[in-house]
Amino acid sequence: MKNIHPTYGPVVFRDRSADFAFLTRSTLAGNTDAGPGVPTATIEWSDGNTYPVVDVEISSASHPFWTGSARVVDTAGRVEKFRQRYANRGKNTSTKDSKGGN
Repeated sequence: MKNIHPTYGPVVFRDRSADFAFLTRSTLAGNTDAGPGVPTATIEWSDGNTYPVVDVEISSASHPFWTGSARVVDTAGRVEKFRQRYANRGKNTSTKDSKGGN
């Protein structure tokens, strides 16, 4: 019988922005043909063992829903970038009127 299940083992997920890490089990612990394989970075955990580490951008320690505080997001920069990108799309550049005449 063909073994189709990925390797399941211990992995540390680390949120650098909140200086928070937790040890759990994941399929990222093993090499598979269809998956990303073992993370190349490792970390020595408090139990003295070395585990693969995956860096994440947001975790429960940094997400506003769990922390109760909002992070500062550069929304003005995003809005301005959107306006620059799509500024000419709403303008009618043809000389025809709305009924198709000249």
